[in-house]
Amino acid sequence: MGDTARGRKHRRANGVREAEILDQLQRAETALTPGEVTERLGGELTYNSVVTILTRMYTKGLLTRTPHGRAYAYAPVTDDAGFAARRMRTVLEERPDRAAVLARFADELSDADADLLRHLLGSEPDTDR
Repeated sequence: MGDTARGRKHRRANGVREAEILDQLQRAETALTPGEVTERLGGELTYNSVVTILTRMYTKGLLTRTPHGRAYAYAPVTDDAGFAARRMRTVLEERPDRAAVLARFADELSDADADLLRHLLGSEPDTDR
């Protein structure tokens, strides 16, 4: 097994690294610079790798950034629930039959989740159950 294969075995996928960085940013009470993110990750990634990942996440619309000295400070555009809602909306928008997807989703909700959804949409819960 060559060095390249061995190195690949221990590398984490970009999505995993993005999730780790996003977790650190969501825990922070303020926007973080790449140096601060690198430090919070315990040196698992180089500064340049963190800058690359933060820039990629900013380009995807996951983060905001503001000038902070010679660098930028990054913060998530929303919280964890907001990101989950964005993923759900993206999946829905990718399907040609939105009504079928929504109907299937609603059919598979628990009674409690269906009642919560009705409440959020301004409807009364089904009392015939």
